[in-house]
Amino acid sequence: MAWANQDKCAIVGVGATDYYVRGKSWPRTINDMAGEAILKACEDAGISIRDIDGFAYYSTAGAGYLDRFDSASLMETLGMPHISFSATLTSGGGGCVGAIGLATAGLVNEDCRYAVTLMALQQLPQHRLGVVFGAAPPSPENSFLQPAGLVGPGHLMSMLARRHMHLYGTTQDAFGEIVMATRANTANRPKAIRKAPLSKVEYEASPMLADPLRRLDFCLETDGAVAVITTTMDRARDCRQRPAVVHACAHGGAREWGRAFAWMGMPDPWFASSGHKFTADRIWAQSGLKAKDMDVALLYDHFSPMVLMQLEDYGFCEKGEGGDYVLSEKIRYDPATRRGVGGGVPVNTHGGNLNEAYIIGMTHVVEAVEQVRGSAINQVEDCEFALASGGPAALPVSSLILRRA
Repeated sequence: MAWANQDKCAIVGVGATDYYVRGKSWPRTINDMAGEAILKACEDAGISIRDIDGFAYYSTAGAGYLDRFDSASLMETLGMPHISFSATLTSGGGGCVGAIGLATAGLVNEDCRYAVTLMALQQLPQHRLGVVFGAAPPSPENSFLQPAGLVGPGHLMSMLARRHMHLYGTTQDAFGEIVMATRANTANRPKAIRKAPLSKVEYEASPMLADPLRRLDFCLETDGAVAVITTTMDRARDCRQRPAVVHACAHGGAREWGRAFAWMGMPDPWFASSGHKFTADRIWAQSGLKAKDMDVALLYDHFSPMVLMQLEDYGFCEKGEGGDYVLSEKIRYDPATRRGVGGGVPVNTHGGNLNEAYIIGMTHVVEAVEQVRGSAINQVEDCEFALASGGPAALPVSSLILRRA
């Protein structure tokens, strides 16, 4: 059955600050960076900031790891006269693309006319995602993780990666191929943090941080802000850019995935997965499409093995075949043909969280928009459908398909 809100809304504006290496954005503030991103999104859409009357947040309106977004403060900062919609998805980065569905709900319900979804991230030396569990107060879950030395997401993800290797024979070469393939997409991106070509020798020389994950298997730690504006199709047609039509969107997940990589009670095969099978099945049912119909995939890549496991959950390959699929180079983008190598679907043509910047998933939404507009730096030929994902993370995770207008 088609999604009730299919093709009723579209993303019409995207905006972003420069991306900074962790801690280098100071003395800028969260509101400063968020405001810049929102204003740039308004300019991109050809609308006034005074037209924005809705906020659709995720991560419980968390702004990175230190702050929280406050609608009233943003309104005061930007001179917005009023809002009629302000809502958020719970949990963390798993909701980044699901927040577009939240915006769609507000718009279709006529609670607002233009909704902005944003993330601003600022990591100071004493507040880093990499050690978030070690710094957290004791709880029933953390009291299990902390004595075992599992102080950050990387340590926890390493266990899921190792389980996948044990069950399916996946090798570290597959993780390296994900890093190298997506790094190849940043050489021509002015804002990218990691742009230098990466060889297998250089990847293997990267320090081992949480066996089997090397430093380059971890996402970047960056500061910056990204905003996107969603509206209804009747308004979208009057905006400056070609609309990126919201074709399908789902968030949620199965109980077994639970708190994701911090949920050590998961049974197989959930433990060696990205937790995306539930939302993947939903958007395929909503849209009538399959993985083979996608022209580009923007898969949340906070850790390289999670790309491999998402390829399985979304059906680009069978469960357990992600390693071979990746090593066949089918996730690579070929600049000469502007398509995927070997008939595959190119993944993270912007470089992703691993290589361009980590703004908790929002750069993936921007790339999906630009691909279906036809204005991406690494443009896929005749791109009609773009898949973007949020998470793997604690529930909800989320899935989004944008369609060319």
